[in-house]
Amino acid sequence: MEWIYQAPILFFSVVFHEFAHGYAAHLSGDDTAYHSGRLTLNPLPHIDFFGTILLPVICYAANLPLFGWAKPVPVNPLRFYNFRRDMLKVAASGPASNLLLVLIAAGLISLSRFVVGSSFSLLLAKALTFAVTVNLVLAFFNLIPVAPLDGSKVLGALLPRNLAISYEKHTPYGMWILLGLMATGLIKYLIVPPLMVSLYLLAKAGLPLL
Repeated sequence: MEWIYQAPILFFSVVFHEFAHGYAAHLSGDDTAYHSGRLTLNPLPHIDFFGTILLPVICYAANLPLFGWAKPVPVNPLRFYNFRRDMLKVAASGPASNLLLVLIAAGLISLSRFVVGSSFSLLLAKALTFAVTVNLVLAFFNLIPVAPLDGSKVLGALLPRNLAISYEKHTPYGMWILLGLMATGLIKYLIVPPLMVSLYLLAKAGLPLL
C-alpha cells in the first residue's frame, strides 16, 4: 500500500519541477508559461496523460519503482534577456527544484526523530525517505545530457558556441537515444552511481534513511 503516499509525492515533485522551469523563464523575461496558465502549483494544468497517469500505473502494476513526469512548461527562449545565460538558468531550475525538495525532505526526516513511539512516525519517515530518493532520481534523470532532457540544454548553454551547435545536432534523435539507453539498461549507469553517492553522503551526514 506504499503507493498511497508515494503517488502524491511523485505527483507534487514533477509538478514542482515544471513550475520551477516556468518561474525561472518568467524571471528571465518569458511570460509564455504565465499566459498558458502553467505558472501555478495547481496540478491539473500540468497533467500529462502518459507521464503523470499511465506510467505510474504501469510501474505499480509491474511492481516497479514509481516514476513519471508532468507536461513540459512552454518556454520561448526568444524572449529571454540573455539567451545563453537564461537558457542555462531555466534548464537547471528543474533539477535544482528537485534537489531543493531533497533538502526539505531530509530536514523533515531529521525533525521526525522527535516524533517517536507511533506507527505514524514510521509512515512519515518512509514517505520522506521516498521523497528524498524519487527527487534525486528525477534530478539525475533530467540532467542526462540528451535532448529533450534538461541536461542537454544545460550542456548546450555551457559549451562554446561552435561546440554547442555541433552538439545540438543530436536533438532530432534524442528520444531514440533515450529509448536505446532504457531498452539496454544503460541508463541505470547514469542515474544509480550519483544516486548511491548522494544517499551515502546523506547517511554520513546523519540522516536516518529507511
